[in-house]
Amino acid sequence: MEDKIEVFSANDMYKISIMQEMLAENNIESFILDQKGSELLIGEIHLYVDKQDEARALDVVKKHNL
Repeated sequence: MEDKIEVFSANDMYKISIMQEMLAENNIESFILDQKGSELLIGEIHLYVDKQDEARALDVVKKHNL
């Protein structure tokens, strides 16, 4: 994932899904990396975009402060 940049993270999948939808509405493709442990459900879920979309994606994230 060298060419990907993290733009958002959360503990709840519904927040990731909402933000991913907001990015998609702005024609920004995003990718999920779920690092939650399956038994203890600790850790965060991370949302990545291509480096070229970083600035636009961060604007979307800032506007929709989840």
